[in-house]
Amino acid sequence: MTDATPPPPPPLPDLPADEAAASAPRRRVAADDVDDTGVPAVDGDVADVGKGFFRALFDLSFRTFITRRLASVFYIAGLIVIGVGAVLYLVSGILSGIGAVWFNPGAAISLIVATVVLVPLITFLAVIALRLVIEAVVALIAIAENTERTAAHTER
Repeated sequence: MTDATPPPPPPLPDLPADEAAASAPRRRVAADDVDDTGVPAVDGDVADVGKGFFRALFDLSFRTFITRRLASVFYIAGLIVIGVGAVLYLVSGILSGIGAVWFNPGAAISLIVATVVLVPLITFLAVIALRLVIEAVVALIAIAENTERTAAHTER
């Protein structure tokens, strides 16, 4: 067996982190730069966003995408539809089970238990599927926008 000594600790930096960050040169971000999501920054007045939306909505050449702007609206609408459907299925399943108790108590209890277990499970899976679909569409649009931006900046 050899006598191994641990390696020496790394040297300490010249300045503490907060002083180094304060003394670092500031980089100004131009208005046309994009953040880490790939969405261009809003330049100008907030009212310009609506004008761009309607201009993009009626763009017959489909050069402007509105999917990213509407993704949250579609997600909320989908959640509402899934929630209403879950409540309707849950209530109707329980009421059907209660109504069947006089004819076949075993089947009625099975129906109620299956409804109480399956409806929340299916609702949860539906929310996950909705989120995955919307994220996939938004990612596809982001890829298309970034590809278009790269092609515009590439020399030919």
